[in-house]
Formats: sequence, C-alpha cells, structure tokens
Amino acid sequence: MKSPVHPPLPGSEAAKLLQRRALTGHEHLESGDPADLAGLRSLVRESWQRSAILQANPDVAEAPLAMDLDELEDYRARHPLATIMPVIRKLLIQPSHDSGLLVAVGDDVGRLLWVDGDPVMQRRAEGMMFVAGSDWSEASVGTSAPGTALALDRSIQISGAEHFKRSVHPWSCTAVPFHDPDSGALLGVVDITGTETAVAPHTVSLVEATVAAAQAQLRIERLQLAATANAKPRRRSSPSAASAGSGDKPHKQSLYRNSLQLLGRDQALLSIDGRTATLSARHSEILAILGNHPAGLSADDLCTQLYPGEGSAVTLRAEMVRLRKVIHELSPEAVPESRPYRLPVELLPDSGQVLTCLQRGAHRIALEIYKGAVLPRSEAPGVVQLRERVSHLLREALLSDGSADSLLKYAELPEARFDVELRLAILKLLPPRSPKRAAIVADLERLEDELAV
Repeated sequence: MKSPVHPPLPGSEAAKLLQRRALTGHEHLESGDPADLAGLRSLVRESWQRSAILQANPDVAEAPLAMDLDELEDYRARHPLATIMPVIRKLLIQPSHDSGLLVAVGDDVGRLLWVDGDPVMQRRAEGMMFVAGSDWSEASVGTSAPGTALALDRSIQISGAEHFKRSVHPWSCTAVPFHDPDSGALLGVVDITGTETAVAPHTVSLVEATVAAAQAQLRIERLQLAATANAKPRRRSSPSAASAGSGDKPHKQSLYRNSLQLLGRDQALLSIDGRTATLSARHSEILAILGNHPAGLSADDLCTQLYPGEGSAVTLRAEMVRLRKVIHELSPEAVPESRPYRLPVELLPDSGQVLTCLQRGAHRIALEIYKGAVLPRSEAPGVVQLRERVSHLLREALLSDGSADSLLKYAELPEARFDVELRLAILKLLPPRSPKRAAIVADLERLEDELAV
C-alpha cells in the first residue's frame, strides 16, 4: 500500500494512530535502523533520515538564529519576495489573526523572513524560535513543513510528532515552495503553522492558491517595472546619489534576482533587471569564472583561469571591452569593474544554486536545477574546475543518499552515459519485480560491450 502524501484528517482515528507511530519512531531514532521507522509516512521517514545525516539535533528546543535584526531588515528589503507580501498579508495573514494560526515566509535556504498571525501563537512560537531571522532548514531543525518543502520542492504537511525536533510536537504545519514566475528558480517558501487545523485538507489548497496569486502579482509588477524602464532613458547613478538614497525604500529592481544559466549550455544566458541576453562562448566563460570569485580576480589570475595555454592580457582586455558593451545594454550598473576584474552586482548562477542545495542535503532540488554540465564544451581551466566540482558533488550526493527515481533521472544525463557504478546502485534500490530493471540491465550489457571494444 502506498504511503499517504498528506496526514489523515485531524481528529480521526487514523490521525491518532499516525501520532502514536511517530512517537514510537522517536523512541528508536538513535538506532538508525529503517525498520524502527516503518510506521512513518515514507516522506517523513526519508526526511528523518536526511535530518540525521545532516546532524540536526532533535533535543535542542530552539531553532538557530541565522540573522540579527539589522541583517534581517536589509536582506528582506532586497529580497524578491518583499514585493508580494501585501498579497500574503491579505490572503493569509489577516484571516489568521483570530484563528490560532501563524503565517511564515522564508527564503530558498529555509531562513524565515516574515512571521505573523495570531498574537498568542506568536508568543508561544518564540519558545522554539519560530521567528523571523531563524533557520528552519532540514539541516538545522530536521523535518518541518518549511524545511522539507524546500528539500523536496513540493507542498508538504507535517503533523505533530512527525517533526524531527521534539519541542515542535505540539505544532502542525503546511508549506508550499514559491518559484520565480519567469525563470522557475526556487525563491522561498510560504508556511501556515498552528494546531492540527494547520494540516486540514483544505489548507494545502489555500496556501497553493495564495502562492499562485502572489506569483501572478510578481509577474505583473515586473511587467510594470519593465514598461517604466523602457519609457525612461537609463543612466548610471552617481556614487553620491546612491549614497544619499541608501536609507530609502528599496528600488523596485529588487523584484528581480539576477541570474546566469550555465548548466547544459555552450552559451550562457544572462538575466539582469528582467532583461536577458545570450552570451558568446568566451563571455560565458568570463562570467562563469567571475561569478565563482565574487571578490574579483587580477588580470593575470583571470587569464590563467580563462585560457588553457598562456593567455594574453591584451586579448583579455579586448574581450572585456566587448563584454562590457553587452552588459551595458542590460544594465549600466552591472558593467564589470577592473583592478581587480569583478562583478558589481550579485549574480545567481544555476551552478551555485546546485551547490547550495547539495550543501543543505536537498539533492532532489539540485537534480531538478541541474540541466547538464557547466558549459560542457569549454576548456577554460576555471570553468573545467567548476564543472568537475558541481558534477562530482551531485553524483556523490545521489549515490550516497538518492532514491532509485533520482538515480534514474541522473542516468539520463550525457555525463552518466558510461557510469557503471551508478547503474549498479540503481539495481540495488529497485524492487526485484520492478519493470525498470530490464532497461538498466540492458544498459549494463551495452556498457560491457562498449568498454570491451
């Protein structure tokens, strides 16, 4: 019988049985034996196992504080989700004030940026540090709706004792990931937390509908911003003007998260302030390298990482002149600086997203983002190093902790075509009667023949 995705109806006998099984699972948590956790829903059991690997401590009552007040204010003012908070407030927060529920909005690595709702519940939640600025990723607190929704990139409900942290057992929660409506990148998570009513069947639909409305609003705001930008001449802000305005509200360009798509592409796709350009192969290599060195590189160091042989500083300067012209068309403020060469704006490379997900144990999201090797045809030493690092870490994470479905998806990538170890690992995970085994056995036979030749 397939394990249910959502917990049973609150108050039902099935819900009470689930709680008893979860409490029994906590008694055996230290054993590490999967048989001792058999009574849990499969997604909860797998999350507990990830939490243990990530060394989350179920007995620490409070979540860690990731940002102090000043850091939090600055970070969330610049975050793309800031602009959709009025939608969240209208649809979720305001109705929750008298309902015994809390609404939290977090970023893509599980840090809570806003927590609001029933004042009494807010005071209670402070005891477990369910507050703005705290870290509720699986790596920090183990299984919870916000952290597990991010780890699996899907809507999640966690009820009572299904939480990995024992201080959270009186609480239940529903969380839905929030994706960029244009690029599809994971931006954060929206969560409802409270008593067992927080995992009622309709709660998932409510949060998903709110997220959909907020994503639509974000797209509208961006279109309005683009129309305004196209109607006005763009000019570089002077340092004094930038300094004078530092205390003002954030510019609407915080709606965007500047990105660089490198995975599975020979020519990178650069997006800045909502404008996008496909780069030449050489310019793709330069931005891939500079994006991996935010502090910047000297001309000599960049030449070493860019050219397989001895690079010419003169050739590099000519390439940088051409690259600056391309980027100037997107945003004058993003034009690369020199001495050292560096990017004045923050870019979010998709390769960096993969590495961040792997660091917090979210290998499934990493695999969803991973479209192939970093600039696969590039021979630039710095790109080759980045490519091998991302590919190696993803493969190792999947081999050590991936499900059969994850490994099967990874096996479809070009870089996994000759991976015998991967296919042997898949056979160990697939049930004996799985129809998928035949294709893997055929693959192994093909590899044996090709390698023999």
